[in-house]
Amino acid sequence: MAKRLKDEFDSKWILRNSLEIIPQFEDGVLTIRGLHYKLVGRGMTNSMLHYKRVVTTMIRARRDSLVSYFAFSDHDRAVDGITEYDKTNVNDSIEQYSGYIRYYMNNYNKNRWENQDYYPEIWIEKKAQLGVFKPICEKFDVALAACKGYPSLTFLNDAATRFQNAADEGYEPIILYFGDYDPSGEDIPRSIKDNLYKDFHVNIEMKRILLLEHQVIEYNLPPAPTKIGDSRTAGWDGLGQVEMDAIDPKETQSLCTDAIKSIMDQDKYDELLLTEVTEEKEYISRMKKIVNEL
Repeated sequence: MAKRLKDEFDSKWILRNSLEIIPQFEDGVLTIRGLHYKLVGRGMTNSMLHYKRVVTTMIRARRDSLVSYFAFSDHDRAVDGITEYDKTNVNDSIEQYSGYIRYYMNNYNKNRWENQDYYPEIWIEKKAQLGVFKPICEKFDVALAACKGYPSLTFLNDAATRFQNAADEGYEPIILYFGDYDPSGEDIPRSIKDNLYKDFHVNIEMKRILLLEHQVIEYNLPPAPTKIGDSRTAGWDGLGQVEMDAIDPKETQSLCTDAIKSIMDQDKYDELLLTEVTEEKEYISRMKKIVNEL
């Protein structure tokens, strides 16, 4: 029986290259899958064998304190809320909440989209990518939703309520969508738009930002065979399966920023900021009066 040759992309190779890649990103931005694609860019074969080897190597690296436990995002397993157990102290509480009072007394902000034409939301296929998109969405005050593939009816019902409320106020609802390049990834945006209209009579504009075929070619991304179990594979003539994790997170953030700016009227935004400056003076004056009357 022929002896199986060991390939060069072993745990030592993965660890050595990973320790060069990981410091380039803030904690919680890079996913394990994203690291895998970064290693593929350095020559490693894009295979399930090597992906599992990356996972195992990173488990060992974190246990050995070579890589921070906070390095990778894993929002699928996030805990909602915390159990408080610290003993409360009145002086500490006064110091903490007086800081909140000072902040809210001196910071007045108008809603960034109140004089715009659109009501936008960013939808992403994978919850693990929330760490990539969250800083951009917070910067532009845009809702961020992870639909985790084909969203449930409950998920769509909640979204339909938000979109209808915005439409009733005169805004045009729009979803800026980011997902994988594969048969399902291309079909999910269509399904979302159709089901929102069919089940809830809500019409939205759907704009697919990532991942498109021309981007796969432009970024020279390595396609993998499409999933045999996907019923849409037979009727699809794409280049092969490419996950959105294959895109550099910084490039994804840039695409998200550009997509938001493309629907934002800059002149209206500038007008909003001028109004904000004027109203802020009145806000601070009246807030101080209220606090003095307490």
